[in-house]
This record gives sequence, structure tokens and C-alpha cells, in this order.
Amino acid sequence: QSLVSSSKWLQRYGLKRNKLSLSQILSQIGFQHRKDYVTTLGKPVASRYADGLFPQYKRAQDGSMYNLTAKKELILHFVDCLMGAIELYKQRMEWLTSESRQIFGVIQEQCIVIVLDFGIAAPTEFDLCRDALSMVLVEQVIQIARFNLIRAAQDLMKWQQKCTPVSEHTVKSAVTWLWELDHMTAVSHTSSAEALLEAMGDEAVSS
Repeated sequence: QSLVSSSKWLQRYGLKRNKLSLSQILSQIGFQHRKDYVTTLGKPVASRYADGLFPQYKRAQDGSMYNLTAKKELILHFVDCLMGAIELYKQRMEWLTSESRQIFGVIQEQCIVIVLDFGIAAPTEFDLCRDALSMVLVEQVIQIARFNLIRAAQDLMKWQQKCTPVSEHTVKSAVTWLWELDHMTAVSHTSSAEALLEAMGDEAVSS
């Protein structure tokens, strides 16, 4: 992405254009078995000429019946296309669940504040948190427009007073600030809420 939505991703890789939904495939390898209203009988009646003439497929979603007319070569072509699409989805899922995205998800907003609440984490946990935060700064924050960091504590700590434009320099500065934080600092029962309110006080922030 830089960060694309699933819809844009589908379009980007041609999965919509290549007509690989079930309805689209069925329309290319056969035709729907139709019903029509017969006035003399006063009800819809399905044609019977195709019974036994074509292989048939009944859609579970709506019960519609399709007569399949495609040759084996066309069916195999769609098998190849579908296998290719499945592989793209696998790659997409691997990307979405790798590195910082596994912990933080995919950051799509352009102006964010990350609120840090380490609580009473042990030194090793504190370092693991900082490793993860450094990763998200370097991998994802570098791709957006503006950001800031606020640490929840009795004496609230801010990296910058307001959200700052993203650049290699500012991201590096934020990582340095992160690793210079003291492990233990006085906390209160309201420090997390106060940090969130402080973050939301910046009108430019979207997340």
C-alpha cells in the first residue's frame, strides 16, 4: 500500500478486471437456466430442453441453475487464473501480518499521535515495546504526513508540542527520543486518559 484499501488492491492486481467472481465465471462458461411466466398455467416454468444435455451447476446463494457449455481448456484456464489470484491473496495476507503490521495493523491515516503507556513493564518488556515502536516508526510512520509521540505518565511527556512533518530526520529523532526515555516514571490512575486527551487536543490529528 503505500497504503491501499482492499478494493484498490483488487483493482491494482486486476482481480476485478479479470472477472474471477463466481457469477462472472459462470456467465463465461455457460448460461443460466431460465424460468418464464406461463399465462395459461399462472406460474413460472423452467425450460426442460437442457435437462441431460449439459452439466448443470446450482448456486447455493440463490438457487439459480447454470447450464455449463465450456470446453475443458476454458475450465483449466479459469483454474490457472484462480490459483494465481489465491497466490496474490496469500502474499497480501503475509504482508498484512508481517513486521510492524502484525502488532499495529496497517496505519492508513496521514496525521497520527502514538500514545505510549508502558505502565510498570519490566526492563525487558520495556525494551521490547521500544523495539516494536521503533519498527512502526521506520516502516509505517515514514510513509505518512505528520506524527507525534506522547508518553503517559504523572508528568506527561511529548516528543513534540504538535504533530510534526514526517522526514527521515524527524523519524530518526523520534526513535532517539524513544530510546532515551527512562524505564520507570511516576504514573497515576488517570495518566493514560490524560495522554489520550492531549493527543486528541491537536486538531490536525486523525488517529
